[in-house]
Amino acid sequence: MSTVAELLSQARRDGAEDAPLLLAHVLGKDRSWLYAWPEHVPGSAQLHRYLNLLQRRRQGEPLAYLTGEKEFWSLPLKVSPAVLIPRPETELLVELALSLELPRGARILELGTGSGAIAIALSRERADWHITATDASPGALEIARDNARRHQTPGIEFLQGDWYQPLSGSREYQLIISNPPYVAPDDPHLLQDGLPHEPRQALCADNAGLDDLETIIRQAPGYLAPGGWLLLEHGFDQGRRLRQWFAETGFEQVNTHQDLGGQDRVTLGCYSPSP
Repeated sequence: MSTVAELLSQARRDGAEDAPLLLAHVLGKDRSWLYAWPEHVPGSAQLHRYLNLLQRRRQGEPLAYLTGEKEFWSLPLKVSPAVLIPRPETELLVELALSLELPRGARILELGTGSGAIAIALSRERADWHITATDASPGALEIARDNARRHQTPGIEFLQGDWYQPLSGSREYQLIISNPPYVAPDDPHLLQDGLPHEPRQALCADNAGLDDLETIIRQAPGYLAPGGWLLLEHGFDQGRRLRQWFAETGFEQVNTHQDLGGQDRVTLGCYSPSP
């Protein structure tokens, strides 16, 4: 039977960069433990599981799906193939939302919550906000509710349905926020970097990836309070079109912000209905 040191040495020779994370996951330890106990011999069941995960990783399956976890806003979140894996660039949405001067007890709506990453991050930072999060996928909502329980954010209301469809009662939100599908169905990047394993409905939209973005913008006035904000993540080449739609729909202070890579990533605007 191989020791931890021997398994990691073999993985290095094979170019398996994620092997330490996978081995630590299987053993229920952190990476530092592996190097503190190099002579430890995993059990046969652990070894079989580790080798299976390593093979799946070589075949392109995302690391987050193999370990069942991904960090977002310094919070470990449960993920599965039912949800999009949270990306670091999406933290820009959270940063911009927290920078807004919203009243105490503000009512927030997140559309397409997926793993619940954005709603949970906002709730952890602003415990007084009343957050509603929607998603069309029952599987995604199950993951989101699990994450909300894990991070003790019981104030988030999760509703199943497409975009605004499940909402009823008062609709005057101070903020609507979303990271909707914005990739074109024929985008060649969908065949790379693990994306074939992620839920297509959470990635792709028709009309060159713009359909869901336009739907959210056009319908937002029916749900925003005057002076409320809309924040949307989008593709690097979609900012100009979104700014046009924001302006046509009654938004002011419209601006597009870049991510750390210098790419257009989030467009926002303040709803100012005509008198």
